[in-house]
Formats: sequence, structure tokens, C-alpha cells
Amino acid sequence: MKKLVLLFAFAFAFVLVPHDSQAQNQELQRWEQQARNVTITRDDWGIAHVYGKTDADAVFGMIYAQAEDDFNRVETNYINSIGRLAEAEGESAVWRDLRMKIFIDPAAMKIQYEASPAWLKSLMNAWADGLNFYLAEHPGVKPRVIKHFEPWMALTFSEGSIGGDIETINLNQLQAFYGNAPAAVANGSGTGVSPVNHAQDARATDETAVESEPGGSNGVAIAPLNTAGHHALLLINPHTSFYFRSELQMASDEGLNAYGAVTWGQFFIYQGFNEHCGWMHTSSAVDAIDEYLETVVKKGDQLYYKYGGEERPVTTSVIKVPYKAPAGMSEKTFTVFRTQHGPIIRSENGKWVSISLMQEPLKALTQSYTRIKAKDYKEFKQTLELHTNSSNNTIFADAEGDIAYFHGNFIPRRDPKFDWTKPVDGSDPATDWQGLLSVDDSPKLLNPASGWLYNSNNAPWSAAGPSSPRKSDYPAYVDNGVESARGLHAIRVLQNQKDFTLDSLISAAYDSYLTWFEKPIPALVKAWDQTPATDPLKAKLSDQIALLRSWDLRWSMTSVPTSLAVFWAEDIQRTLGVDARSAGMSLPEYVSSKVPAARLLISLSRASDKLTTDFGTWKTPWGNINRFQRLTDDIVHPFNDGGPSIPVGFTSAIWGSLASFAARPYKGSKKIYGTSGNSFVAVVEFGKTVRAKAVTAGGENGNPSSPHFNDQAKRYSTGDLREVYFYRSQLKGHTEREYHPGNYVQKAEQ
Repeated sequence: MKKLVLLFAFAFAFVLVPHDSQAQNQELQRWEQQARNVTITRDDWGIAHVYGKTDADAVFGMIYAQAEDDFNRVETNYINSIGRLAEAEGESAVWRDLRMKIFIDPAAMKIQYEASPAWLKSLMNAWADGLNFYLAEHPGVKPRVIKHFEPWMALTFSEGSIGGDIETINLNQLQAFYGNAPAAVANGSGTGVSPVNHAQDARATDETAVESEPGGSNGVAIAPLNTAGHHALLLINPHTSFYFRSELQMASDEGLNAYGAVTWGQFFIYQGFNEHCGWMHTSSAVDAIDEYLETVVKKGDQLYYKYGGEERPVTTSVIKVPYKAPAGMSEKTFTVFRTQHGPIIRSENGKWVSISLMQEPLKALTQSYTRIKAKDYKEFKQTLELHTNSSNNTIFADAEGDIAYFHGNFIPRRDPKFDWTKPVDGSDPATDWQGLLSVDDSPKLLNPASGWLYNSNNAPWSAAGPSSPRKSDYPAYVDNGVESARGLHAIRVLQNQKDFTLDSLISAAYDSYLTWFEKPIPALVKAWDQTPATDPLKAKLSDQIALLRSWDLRWSMTSVPTSLAVFWAEDIQRTLGVDARSAGMSLPEYVSSKVPAARLLISLSRASDKLTTDFGTWKTPWGNINRFQRLTDDIVHPFNDGGPSIPVGFTSAIWGSLASFAARPYKGSKKIYGTSGNSFVAVVEFGKTVRAKAVTAGGENGNPSSPHFNDQAKRYSTGDLREVYFYRSQLKGHTEREYHPGNYVQKAEQ
């Protein structure tokens, strides 16, 4: 009866649509025909295992399943990627949309779609069809902006990172440049262009006193010589905002069978594995983006920029940005300037600044999909020659026992005499890019003698201990990263173990040691020891120091020293972070060697007072403070101390915790709540068959009424990974329902 009601509602909706209903009915019949080729099996965690006759069928089914789980997040990602957020959220989002539209032009995307190979075009068609079929089958779902998906849209979001290269452009600076009348420029051979707004000429990321949460992720590969089962192991541990990716499996009769984390709305497994190999992308400090200082002059009505001995015309384009206004839709129009290096995005010291970054959506989508069907190291490496995974390093392992590290996949070849960490002179032809470094010319590792490798949001020069790439072998511009507290921790848990199993790799991934405190805590204890007995802080902090003196530098839910140390370190960050940077030192190094004893004790006193004020006593266990909460599916979650939450032991990655939980207080809260960090965690063993365990933050489904909205929260908070049902035989006894897209009839298990 329910199915009949749904079909009637759908048919009635079509009667109301004024344009060609016959064509729509034909389209519906086509979707229904494809749906018959797809089976979605939901396991007892709500995770979709999608099986299709062809890869296109699998794409159709997996995007349909994603829409079932959280259509809002699917649509939101494409609202962002196409530059249509202001149509939903109003004028405040205009600058974000302009930034996207400068690079993402629907007309250009449509041309690239038409030029796509037939196999890829069929996948994009299936992707759009799956989403449109979902909307047809769910008339109660009201898209915010995109009421009909078109195949070319898949090209606008072709690489699965959170925050792509385009988002490195500072919105305040973009607004300062394009938000005023056109900048004054010198006539004839004058000195150039005046800055639009000197106050906005700062670099995109302003330094603040408090260290920001480290981005990136953890990836670890263990060679067979270091494992108990003599099979390669892989840790997949992206650190993103929670609920940014779906967990699912997609398989077809054409050789596709991949499992892992899918960025909402995309049709490829971004971080995961197939029967033969696995891949984990970690954020890279690779220098893949450059800015150019352009000398612009005006002659008559035409703008020119200097290049060598020439003056070349500045090109312009008009971009319209619609936005929701109180009285209905409105629109802003911008004239955007470009040189051969790219669009102008800001001004600096009398120069316009253009930006060059990777813009190859067709190649990027090709690489993102083809790598999930790679069968071994050779095939996987071949996909990297497309050079479009621009902001990530990659950790790889396969069933043949190979483990590998690949550095950032888009590295322009440059003249090393320039400082590429700063904008370079666009008028000097020597600053032009000279092609790209090949995969073999970039930092990489294959089967290092150490028997392990990792990346953890740090430079590659420690990726395999003594077997690591040597920094001196590469141009300075290949990487701008440093060693991190997490990196030091990873080395600590990997370097001396020879008998890894899936479970011991999980233990390593959740190892509770906090490397950041190795030097600061002894410095704090020494400061107290050296303080005269007459100092009031001596008595006030006696018990706190006694706890910290005996602390093993390990987090736990019941640990009081963890609470005290984190609150102390946060006060140190706020008050001494700028001084440490000015001294050119890391904060732990600065604290342990440069800060007077009294200053360290004052921070501990303030930390104790804050704990007492917020929680009644400074002797508050860490788990009482550090909490996981999921009340709604709002993208900006409304945290509430009065609502249910659960304790989390692991801390921010700042302190060296490999299992990352970026938490802070919110309006009206005393407890701190995590919003990013460990979001998906999986460990995989590659042998004759694949075995894996995984956990997803909260749960798979975005509907608070779903049993799978928060059913993995406890496992997430304790690192209790569940078995992955990779083979269909494993689903026996673990199947919740099985259906074709659009068919809600549950098939009871036999």
C-alpha cells in the first residue's frame, strides 16, 4: 500500500509540471529500467553495498543510496562547487560563490563533458540519473537550489578533499579587490596599480596567538615483513569535519569492487580499498599553488600587464552571482581580470596578484575513478601520471605485499632561484611553470627497508624512518611542511614493532601518548621545584604538580592530568604563541627553554581556576569535559550541555594524539565538543582475501530518527572498530534490507 501511495504521489507531481510530461515519463521509465540492474544491500549498520551489472549501474545505485542517507549534504557540496550558495543563504555567500565561479564555468564544464570518453560520460549520466530518480521517488524532499542534476555537474567536484585548492583564496581579500570600483592604474608606463585596500593586503592566513587545529589525516602502511600474517596492512584515517563522507561499497560485473569513504555526492571511493589494493590520501604541504605580482598599466580603455619586454592585454570576463534577497532573487555583476598566470584575486603593495593552480576537472575525475579499479602498484601509479590529486600525499598497500608513499600529485617544475613561498614577479618569464614533476621525480617510497611508512600532516622526510626520502635530493619547493607532534608519535609506535596485526594496528592508531608534552611538562615541574616556598603559587599548585609529575603523558577518559595539561597548554598557546613564533621556535621548545618559571606557573594557576569555575573542581576527568554529541544533522551543529553526549578520551592532534578529536566550547557550553578529526577509521589486511575493520563517526544516516544516525558513536569514541562486510557471503546474517533503487519492499533474510 505504501508503494502505491508513493507512486500515486509521484504521478500527481508529474501532472502538475507544465513542460513535456511524455518526455518525463520516458525518462522515468529509463531510470526504472536501470534501477532493475542495481541491488542495494543495507547491512546492520545501515551501510550500503551496491551491486550493478555495469559500472554505470553501480554509480546510479551508490549515488541513490547516498541521497537516501543524506541528500542535504549531497546537494550542499554541489551548491558550493558550482557557486550557488548565495541562492540558498543570501548575500553573505556572494563572495564565496564568486570565488568558485571564477574557476568553475558551467559552459566550459559542459564542453568538457561532451569531450569526455564514452565510458566516463556514461558514469556522469548515471550519476545525474540516480540523483534525479531519487528526487522523483521522494517528492517530499525539497532541494534548496538544485532541482535537477545535470551530468556535467560531476566535473565541478572531481577531487574528494575537504576544502579544495580554490578555497585557499582569501575571501576578505577577494572582496576588497572586487567589492570596490576598479582600482586606479597608472597611465602609460607608470608604476603600476594601486592596492584597492591596503588593510586587506595581508596574506590569506593571519597568524593568531592560538595554534589552529592541524588538518590532514593519518595514513600508515605496514609491509609483510613486519606483520604477523605476512600480508601488507593499511591504516585509513582521514581527519575531516564529521559527517563529510559516506561509507559504502560499490561493485559491478565489469570488475569494480571498492569499499571506503565517499565524499558526499561523488561517485568514487575517495579513501578506501578494493580486492587488490588500498589507498589513503593525506593533506600535503606540497607547493602546488603560486601567486604572481602583476605590473598593470592602463592605455586608453585597455589594461595591460608587463611580461618580459611586452605589454600583454589583461583579459576580462563578466560573472553574475544571483543571491536570495528579502524581496526575492537579486544579482551582483562582477568584471573579473586575468593574466596568463590566472585570475586576479587581490592586491599587494601596488601590484595586482594573480594565482596559478591546478584546473583539470576532466583529468581529475578520470584519475579519481580509475584508481579505485587498480589491481596493483603499477596500475595505481599509472593513474597518478594524470597529476590531478593536487593537495594530497598518498599511502598505498596491495595484495602483492607492496607498500608505497607518493608525494603531492601536482608539482609544477620551477626555477629554484625564486622563493616560491611568496608571490613572484609575473613580469619575469623565468617565473613561468616549466611543466610538472613526474611521479618518479617527486618524493616517493616503494617497499622501504624499514618495513613501514606513514604520513601524518607533516613533511615526507621521516615517512619511513631511516628509509625516508632525503630532503636534499629535491627542490625546496616540493614541500613546505615541518615535523608535527603526530609525526613524532607515529614514528614512536611504528619503528620497533615487527608483528603487526589488524588489532595491533588499531591499537597503534589509538595509542594514547601525547608527544607535545614531552618537554613542556618537565619544564613546568622544574619551574615549581625551583620556586621558593614563600611564593603563593607553590602551595596552590602543589597537588597539581604532584599529578603532572607522575603523569605518563597518556590521555584517557578518566585522566585528570590530561584535563590539567590541556587547559594549561591552551593558556600557554594564547599567551606565548606569538612570542614563540617571533623567536623562530616551536612552542614546546620555547616553553622548555625560554620561558621564566613564574610564567609557566601562572598559566597552570589560570588553568586550574578555569577548570574549577567551569566544572566545580580542577580534579575533573578528561572524559567529563571532552564530549561527542550528535543531536541533529545540521551542518552547523547546535551543541548543548543539557543534551546527551558521550565521553571521548583522545585529544586534539595539536598535542600529538594520532586519534584526533578537535573540540572546543560553544555558546553556553562548558564542555567541549568535537566537530572534526577522526571521521572514518579503517584498517585493512591484503592477502588471498581482504579483511577489514572500520568505524564512522556517529553513524551512516543523517536522519535523527534513523537507527543508524548515532549507532556507531560509542564504537567511535572508544576505537572499537567493527568488522567490514566486504564479501557478499559476509552479509549473511547481517542484512537489514535488500532492494532496488525506488523499491522499498524489504527482502527478509533466509
